[in-house]
Amino acid sequence: MIAATRLNGKRFVVNAEQIRYVESTPDTMITLMNGDKIMVKETLEEIVSLAVQYQRQIRVFQT
Repeated sequence: MIAATRLNGKRFVVNAEQIRYVESTPDTMITLMNGDKIMVKETLEEIVSLAVQYQRQIRVFQT
């Protein structure tokens, strides 16, 4: 799970494994595997970095 901030300032967590793609339009839009779209304050680069960090943590526990 990664934490992000909606445009209204509310924090939430999203399952990083459910992210299909992230785009900058110019706001950052996260599209989930089920087609839901979430606009967030974080930059595209920040979301990608958080998702990579999450995956690294998961992989440490799998070895």
